[in-house]
Amino acid sequence: MSEIKMVISDFDGIFTDNTIYIDEDGKISRKINFRDVMGISLLIKNGFEFGIISGEKNSAIELLKKTFNLKEVHQQIRNKINVLQEIMERNNLSKEEIIYIGDDVNDIDCLEYVDNKYTVSNGIDKIKQIKNIKITKLSGGNGAFREISDEIISSK
Repeated sequence: MSEIKMVISDFDGIFTDNTIYIDEDGKISRKINFRDVMGISLLIKNGFEFGIISGEKNSAIELLKKTFNLKEVHQQIRNKINVLQEIMERNNLSKEEIIYIGDDVNDIDCLEYVDNKYTVSNGIDKIKQIKNIKITKLSGGNGAFREISDEIISSK
């Protein structure tokens, strides 16, 4: 993994446990694990770029974008592979220089496209069957992203 330059991740199911909370006014909120947030910080401090491609839009992603000054944050994306390829082209990156992290059907094309791929232990079975995918011990929203970031940094 020494050639890795950028990590791109889905958000819900990776940084969250896929649970949403809906209040009486219909407002949706999520919880994220601070260990996973620290994983972003550690990746950046160790020279890796980080981005998010999410099928949803939420304030937690906006907060991460602002906190870490992330350039590649894309929300409400239904066809993630097109966005991934645009990110790679814009940043002059090859399939070997990207890690993609996803957990559900809308991540399949991206996971099959890149050479380095991860999913979380509670990802769907169809994702876990993708050739050469690495599966975390921890589940999404419970430190899985930090597990991945620690592995990336230690293999640098």
